[in-house]
This record gives sequence, C-alpha cells and structure tokens, in this order.
Amino acid sequence: MSSVDVNSPGSAPTPDAPTSETSTAEKPKKATAKKAASKRTKTLELTLTVTGAADGEWHAELKQGSAYLARNVAVAAAAVSRAAKELHQDLSTPIDEVIGEARSQQAARVAALEAELEAARKVLANLD
Repeated sequence: MSSVDVNSPGSAPTPDAPTSETSTAEKPKKATAKKAASKRTKTLELTLTVTGAADGEWHAELKQGSAYLARNVAVAAAAVSRAAKELHQDLSTPIDEVIGEARSQQAARVAALEAELEAARKVLANLD
C-alpha cells in the first residue's frame, strides 16, 4: 500500500505553499491596492440648463446623459443668481448682468404702463 501525504489545515505547510512570512509581506500590498481602488471615484455627469426670457421667466432642466431628470421647472431669477454665486464668480457675473438687463427692461415696461394708466385715468376723469 502506498500512503498519500495530505496536509490538513492545521498541519505543517508543504514546501510549495507560502510561509506566514511571505503572506504577511503581501498583505500590505493588498491593502494598498484596496486604498487605491477606493480613491478612484465614479464620475457623475449632470447637465443643468437654465434659460431666461426678457420677461423675467426662468426655467431649468436637468439631464443625466440623454435622459431628462427634470424639464421645464420654473425658477425665480433671484434663485438663479444665488445658485450661480454659490458655484463660482465666473458664472455669477454674466448671469447677474443678464438678470440686470431683464430687470431694466421690466422697469421700463412698468414705467410705460404706469404712464399709460395715468393717461387713461385722466381721460376717464374728463368723461365725468
């Protein structure tokens, strides 16, 4: 009869098996690899488009890739301005200029409508 030498988990390792010194030397390398893998983060790309009209109405839409997450969401011009200021001055400066121009146009429109209303009141008063 021939005997087969089989090592159980508690028995001495075979010469081909790594010793405990080798496996402890490899453990820090594995930990380093795990740390490097955890530092690589998945990039999330969202596209926020904000559009405004001269009448002061602003709308936003949010896309992830080609899929819309939100469409035609009404937003206040002041909220657009605050959000841009929070993000970066290079964004807030041109946005504030556009909002300022829209504000000037609306103020001119209000003044014209007030003048028209005053003229209509005078005509109405003359009809009495």
